[in-house]
Amino acid sequence: MSELSDPAMTPIAPSKVPALRDMGYGDIAYALRAGLDDFRRKPMMGLFFSHIYVAGGWLLYLFLFVTDQIWWAIPITLGFPLLGPFLAVGLYEVSRRLEAGQSQWRRNDIFGVIWRQRLRQLPSMAWVIIVYFLFWSFFAHMLFALFLGPSALMNVTSSYAYLLQPEGLLMLAVGAGFGAVFAYVLFCLTAVSLPLLLDKELDFVTAMLTSVAVVRRNPWVMLAWAATIAGMVFLAMLPGLLGLFVVLPVLGHATWHMYRRALTPLD
Repeated sequence: MSELSDPAMTPIAPSKVPALRDMGYGDIAYALRAGLDDFRRKPMMGLFFSHIYVAGGWLLYLFLFVTDQIWWAIPITLGFPLLGPFLAVGLYEVSRRLEAGQSQWRRNDIFGVIWRQRLRQLPSMAWVIIVYFLFWSFFAHMLFALFLGPSALMNVTSSYAYLLQPEGLLMLAVGAGFGAVFAYVLFCLTAVSLPLLLDKELDFVTAMLTSVAVVRRNPWVMLAWAATIAGMVFLAMLPGLLGLFVVLPVLGHATWHMYRRALTPLD
């Protein structure tokens, strides 16, 4: 069975782990150009997946506003992008098909591939990401109470002056630092693991270890890639998440191409 056919249609033998490649900063530029090209070729697919992310963000912030818990917007804003890699799985499949020269297919074909991933290893990775996100939310809540105390936690909805006090500013700085560490650890685990699981028949632990190995082999390049993702997502979130309509698809497609540049193809 070809690696470029649907890997979830029939049982296949476990894949060999692809060999690691040495990467350069030019790979980041290449991946972004290729990601933008994929988005231009199939814009409606990218907009479909990004609108789920953006609409989910709007609904979440609306819920926090209605329930007078809008202060949660700070940790949620820092942690929400952690879910991005899993939500981009459909974009990986689009790039995989375009790379194979398959440009004529129906939208339902992509949805079918995503649906069949429930029988493979991607759901396990999804749980890792979701639990990680929930732990970050709990940790952010703990930091808030640790720096500002329970009274501030109860009264922040009526006055945000707490955040402008020295303790509040220190809490924001420490929270941002810990958030960056949380995000980078998850980045190491998912940098290539999700597209690898989509492309090959591997278990999710092997995929995560391979992703960590890629980062260890190319630490500065992957750190620059992580910074590029963080910077683009941050800027895209500023105008009410609207920039994510474009940035998320481009980064999703680009992640597929970074995966292909990071590992030696077996086919």
